[in-house]
Amino acid sequence: MVEEKEILVVDDEQVILDAINRIASAEGINVDTETNGKAALKKVSQKSYSLLLCDILMPEMDGFMILDELHKMKKQIPIIMITGFSTVENAVKSISKGAIDFVSKPFTFEELESAISRGLAYNKLLIKLEGIKSKKNNSDIGFVPCPPKYHRLGNHSWVNQESEGIIILGATNLYLEIIKDLKSINMIESDQRLIQGESCAEFITKDDLAHHFLSPVSGRIFERNEKLLTEINLLQKDPYFGGWIYKVIPEDIEYDMKYLTPCASDRM
Repeated sequence: MVEEKEILVVDDEQVILDAINRIASAEGINVDTETNGKAALKKVSQKSYSLLLCDILMPEMDGFMILDELHKMKKQIPIIMITGFSTVENAVKSISKGAIDFVSKPFTFEELESAISRGLAYNKLLIKLEGIKSKKNNSDIGFVPCPPKYHRLGNHSWVNQESEGIIILGATNLYLEIIKDLKSINMIESDQRLIQGESCAEFITKDDLAHHFLSPVSGRIFERNEKLLTEINLLQKDPYFGGWIYKVIPEDIEYDMKYLTPCASDRM
């Protein structure tokens, strides 16, 4: 039996709705659309969707307000933010408020395809976790949470202070479980500047999709993990230690921290 997948897209631009509809439909995904937040929330309350794609800046109710309302409704639905006014801070803010990812307009077919694949994979994981919770058995949770002393940017990336003036960062095991089947990684060179919320590496999976890796902090790369170029499996085998990606000299860690979640809270 073929699994039926339906996503809801909320955007006040019809051309964007049409573009996403064409791309998703080409992948065999059913698409429902709305041009305003209130109507979208009504649909979510009446129907189950596998994924929600939502513009940030819309009249009456913006994407942040939709995130807040979905949280009040206790709706477990993956949300990807899409906007043409995606300042990095807006993107980081949306992730810190519960969105799993973001895509900036104008987007390519490949960018949207990979984002949707991550969103649907995240939805599958949510369903699996609900089943585990109902059985009260956490032994088969399927991913390893970040160490308690670490901080994370959404479910993308983690950061931890390695020594005075140097922090170390990498990808969460949850994010790696979502994209699965890694083939290679593209990293930027040492001494390059990172900006919190911007892509600083690219994971290539065996289906040839490219998945961005978002930096949890701003700073300058002090060292990168060269082992990953030849031992890509190290990322999934040991994501929080041997599979680190960059060592970074941070610019303003106190400012960046306001958008990061302490991993200790994941165990409460």
